[in-house]
Amino acid sequence: MSERTESESRKLLRRLQSTLAEAGAGQERLDRITAIIGESMGTEVCSIYLFRDEQTLELCATRGLAAEAVHVTRMRVGEGLVGRVAARMRPINSADAPSERGFRYMPETGEERFTSFLGVPIQRLGEKLGVLVVQSREARSYSDDEVYALEVVAMVLAEMTELGAFVGEGAAMSARHQQPVMLTGGIGQEGAAEGTVYLHEPRVVITNPIAEDPEAELKRLKEAVDQLRISVDEMLDSAPKANAEQVEVLQAYRMFANSRGWMRRMEEDISRGLSAEAAVEKEQSAARARMQTVPDAYLRERLHDLDDLSNRLLRLLTGQGQDTGAEVPDNPVLLARNIGPAELMDYGRSLKGIVLEEGSVASHAAIVARALAIPLVVHTKGILTEALNGDPILVDGDLGHVHLRPEDTVATAFRDKMAMRAAAQERYASIREKPAETLDGTVIRLNMNAGLMADLPSLPTSGAEGVGLFRTELQFLTRNTVPKRGELAALYKTVMDSAKGKRVVFRTLDIGSDKVVPYMKRPEEPNPALGWRAIRVGLDKPGIMRMQLQALIRAANGRPLTIMFPFVAQFEEFTQARDMFLRTLESEAALGHTLPETYEVGAMLETPSLAFAPQQFFEMADFISIGGNDLKQFFFAADRENELVRRRYDTLNVSFLTFIEQIVGRCQSADAWLSFCGEDAGRPIEALCFAAMGLRSLSMRPASIGPVKSLLRRVDLREARAVINEARAIGAQSVRPAVMEWLKRQA
Repeated sequence: MSERTESESRKLLRRLQSTLAEAGAGQERLDRITAIIGESMGTEVCSIYLFRDEQTLELCATRGLAAEAVHVTRMRVGEGLVGRVAARMRPINSADAPSERGFRYMPETGEERFTSFLGVPIQRLGEKLGVLVVQSREARSYSDDEVYALEVVAMVLAEMTELGAFVGEGAAMSARHQQPVMLTGGIGQEGAAEGTVYLHEPRVVITNPIAEDPEAELKRLKEAVDQLRISVDEMLDSAPKANAEQVEVLQAYRMFANSRGWMRRMEEDISRGLSAEAAVEKEQSAARARMQTVPDAYLRERLHDLDDLSNRLLRLLTGQGQDTGAEVPDNPVLLARNIGPAELMDYGRSLKGIVLEEGSVASHAAIVARALAIPLVVHTKGILTEALNGDPILVDGDLGHVHLRPEDTVATAFRDKMAMRAAAQERYASIREKPAETLDGTVIRLNMNAGLMADLPSLPTSGAEGVGLFRTELQFLTRNTVPKRGELAALYKTVMDSAKGKRVVFRTLDIGSDKVVPYMKRPEEPNPALGWRAIRVGLDKPGIMRMQLQALIRAANGRPLTIMFPFVAQFEEFTQARDMFLRTLESEAALGHTLPETYEVGAMLETPSLAFAPQQFFEMADFISIGGNDLKQFFFAADRENELVRRRYDTLNVSFLTFIEQIVGRCQSADAWLSFCGEDAGRPIEALCFAAMGLRSLSMRPASIGPVKSLLRRVDLREARAVINEARAIGAQSVRPAVMEWLKRQA
């Protein structure tokens, strides 16, 4: 093989291409493929193992092993040499396979006659598809040329599999992108949506991975790379020099675009028989495989740069550019690996749903999706591989389920669920103007959370009494430069005007952790959630916080103003921030600006430490808002971004409810009004229990106000409190089962 000419390698690829294009059952074509590879490489054995599920490989075709072992022999990832190739996603080349660590003999295959082994992964852009293996009786190590050639063949097989040739599920081989698929992810925003797939960055489907004319393909590649380099240079020249981070990213792009090693490897792939697009994608797959094994965050980011650069090059080669040619459907469900808040806001409320392959429940995209009340599912692994533009899709944000190309029975059941939801919304509309008053006469104040101007029209229609949290950071996150004071003042004025006299609680800038502004260098922190964020940034960067306070004061222009500081962990932080506000009031008065008629200054209680602050804190703060999302994760020491633990701890855990009760008591003793703000406030059962613990103000997304109000108006808080106390008395870990059973009896 080492002496085999390049034209013979291309001949092998052409034979594979013609075989895959021939009519016939999937199994027949798999058998022909193994025969062609074995004959061309001069090996007695060629076998294809495909994933049956995430952890199991199955022998799906072979030339040289026992035919009766096909669809019978299976192994776990990591088991045997084939399993080790699948686990590492790197080749294994051995002249004496039985002596290798982890070797496992499969007696039903008859492989005891074969000594040498070469296995390479079949993968496409990080998606693991299987393992391609050749074996020989002769004890020999395969040459670098042979390893390289088999990797190229595996890449072509992966591409053909991707185009709908085979899916290994026992003996049944079904076409990809035609079958129904159900995927599970994390709940980013509740709700249900039926629509049509619209890919944010559609995957380039390579229809011809084989080079008919290598010289022509080399020329196409060179022209596309030259065009890419020019575009990167233009982006770098136009980048604001003050934005060091953006310049750094573009310089990394330029470095990769001018890399001779990158170019040489793609040229070699073309000379071996791949088309220009297939050569680019082969390098892209290798970069993605390296991403998964690199522990250093900086290096991972650089590999992401290379991945993005490959996407740009593929679009140039296919003529797509930035315009993919796909029209936005009437009912679009947006699919993306990840997406920034500015890009998502460009789509606006036209979207029916959003599904992200990565993302997080606290990402910028999730914040915007909640503000727009668009169902969102995150961490949906494999969705971009499975979906194509125009596919029908169902998004269940309540359960974190995504149904792609659903069967009729699934679609019918889903539509029934949506109809029930619509009927419930009609019931909620009938109580919109009524107070959230329980049967025992207790009135709970229900407010809405907001962060975008698009949220404000929901204020009168939601039944909310005001805005319990206006997130001011979104205006900082969705732009490339620091907003000007005048721009912020105009925005805050519009917010107050839209509220028509109802209270709006403005939370000062809450950045850091996962909320990174593009124009501020992000420090390297081992645990950003516990790092430099929110009030800590504000106190360390007083110029930014003072500018925001000035904008809020000017926006009020004589009207009442309510502000609160986020992530306060100790009394001193609150006093420093409050003093800055009071000094800003004085300076604004000296400048002749009209001061607020009245003002309230509060704090968000998001760390357990603040619950144990000196009594002076509770007396000084005009109000306190419990930030439930952060408080719960710190109380239970359970990262809400970590799917392994975030569902482990119940909000209605007795310990957490008792802690909430203690906070209520401290606020009552100081006559400071207290609110609960967060996702849990918008869940009816949780809201009921918070009210039973003494909370009289809750703030939630607008769509949750109706369900919460509906339940509160049907219950007696004294009875609910008795049920909770009884559960605590018998040592229950959570009061949820007892409360649910009590509510069933009330129905």
